[in-house]
Amino acid sequence: MNPLLSAEQAVLGSVLLDPGQLAHLEWLAPDHFYRPVHQALFAALRKLRTEGHPAVAAMEPVPLSWVTEAVNEASNHVRGLSASYPHILIAACPRPAHAPVYGRMVLEGAIHRTVTEHTIRLHQAARADALQGEVKGALHHADVLTGVLGDLARRWGSEPRPVAPATPPPTTPVESPPERADQVAEDEQFLLAVLVERPKAMDEVVGWLRPGDFASPTHSQLYRCLGTLHHRGEPIDRITVLWEAQRRGLLADGTLTSEQLAAISDGVGAGSAEWLGEQILRSSVARTAAASARAIRALSENESLAPGRLISHALHALGPLDEVSARWQTANGHPAPPTEGPPTARIHAALARSTPPAARPSECPAPASTPSTARPPSRTHG
Repeated sequence: MNPLLSAEQAVLGSVLLDPGQLAHLEWLAPDHFYRPVHQALFAALRKLRTEGHPAVAAMEPVPLSWVTEAVNEASNHVRGLSASYPHILIAACPRPAHAPVYGRMVLEGAIHRTVTEHTIRLHQAARADALQGEVKGALHHADVLTGVLGDLARRWGSEPRPVAPATPPPTTPVESPPERADQVAEDEQFLLAVLVERPKAMDEVVGWLRPGDFASPTHSQLYRCLGTLHHRGEPIDRITVLWEAQRRGLLADGTLTSEQLAAISDGVGAGSAEWLGEQILRSSVARTAAASARAIRALSENESLAPGRLISHALHALGPLDEVSARWQTANGHPAPPTEGPPTARIHAALARSTPPAARPSECPAPASTPSTARPPSRTHG
């Protein structure tokens, strides 16, 4: 026995037995039914009620015309509706007074089904954008899905707010399509080469490009190293980047090899960091949209998940896409104001970490030199 089919039949059977139940089902729409014949029948019953059919105001018994005219009206929009089917629907209804409960079951099935349909569209748009190097389709369908989730929440009577699931659905990382993977990797490597060659170019991308936007874990970690050096106001070149990578254990765990860093450091760094960063961010938007779509679809296919939770968890799964979309808008439509570099105090603090510590008095019995005759700190190693 299919619970959803039974619920749809019970709703229609209750309305055929008691037309007054339609007054308690104003929130239920024909397209909430899964079977086309049920959609046509419910729409026909609502139309008869709107036109003031005598059965709506009549007391028992319900006139036969209520059933026959509903079948005739529904037959104008769907095929295969027999005159005997209403009797099957009536027999499937245990209690006509339970129509609102049966209706909520139908709505629950519709919510799961609707979320799945729009999630599939989002995933398809994201994959198409990934192939074409675009973001428009994914962002459009993400906005549509957000609006649908809000509408479904209002129909269900819950608050549309993002809530993280207790157990996140199992997902696998979304990779760029093979047709674009090489181009994405090339853009990432070229951008890193530009940033190593021209460190000031970090100001062009640091406001909206994040390490997570890189498809390659190695490139992501290298960009994180560059961002750390930029944040601390320390100089950026192939030696300082290698040292920061060592600090993070990237050489020890095999994430980065000196050959990979050499390939980037010795590359041509004459490109536009802003343009390359936008290409990387495009790919990130498409991958994030695909990942969000897969996570939401896994939620919507879980029939044990209540509609309110499904909507809240789906909104939460769209959070990463909202974040990267906002940065895409910043990079294109509303760029962030250029930074003036790190504060002077931060630069001095960073440089102090690279300056050898002064000798303690007990280790240096000679009288202290005056500032005018003191040797530069860099010569204390001699």
